[in-house]
Amino acid sequence: MNHELIQPGGLQLVLLGTGTPVPDPERSGPSAAVMVDEQAYLVDFGPGVVRSAAAASQQYGLEALDASNLCIAFLTHLHSDHTAGFADLLLTPWVVGRVEPLQIYGPPGTRTLVEHTRAAHQEDIDLRLDGLEPSNVSGCQTIVTEIETGLVYEDDRLRVEAFPVKHGSWKKAFGFRFQGAGRSIVFSGDTVPVTSLIEKARGCDILVHEVYSQTQFDILPEEWQEYHTAFHTSTRQLAEIANQVRPELLVLYHQLFWGATEEQLLAEIRQDYDGEVISGRDLDVF
Repeated sequence: MNHELIQPGGLQLVLLGTGTPVPDPERSGPSAAVMVDEQAYLVDFGPGVVRSAAAASQQYGLEALDASNLCIAFLTHLHSDHTAGFADLLLTPWVVGRVEPLQIYGPPGTRTLVEHTRAAHQEDIDLRLDGLEPSNVSGCQTIVTEIETGLVYEDDRLRVEAFPVKHGSWKKAFGFRFQGAGRSIVFSGDTVPVTSLIEKARGCDILVHEVYSQTQFDILPEEWQEYHTAFHTSTRQLAEIANQVRPELLVLYHQLFWGATEEQLLAEIRQDYDGEVISGRDLDVF
């Protein structure tokens, strides 16, 4: 479902990828863009992030999502489905003209991810810099900030706060609250239910929250039930969270369907929650 674009100057959400580790051809890896005043701020960079941004730019006329303008990104945690698009984000926008260094804000370990990815592609970078191809030095550079809880970014457009979430055995995983232009968008990241999210999300305009189907979970093998109980949030649990938060809009994201349909997933939520809820799809705009 595509919503009318917010007028220039407003805070705007574009879902670039709503997928999971399952390679669904209709869903790119987890990634979203918050936009305000013609600036895009990415949240996570799963597989396909740059091409999804290009598709959104062309489909909606959003210049902020042109590849060469992708220069600020936030990372919730280091699971591969949220980071596998990093090499693409580092290199492709630079190849097509990005001049600004890529700013990355993420948990401890983000710097290692960046350094090793760059090292793996160093021969390519050197060839582009020293060969016949027109290029610039700055657009392939990175500025990495490893974050903790609290205010992690602020400019004249918006503020970004990180809050801790619990994603199984990960030592550090975060959700984010974006506040600007009189609106707020909260991302759960991957997490089980936590009070920190409820506190930061209460009364927000949009809550973007991961979810799995409770009905399908009930028939999973025991070992997978144990895993997902420790790492993710069920439809039943999310309904409870939404009743406490009361967002203007709840957007389901990183949906683990396991054979359920979108309609079934929404029905599970609506059994216990009467607010507005949408199952997000790639390139949805809110």
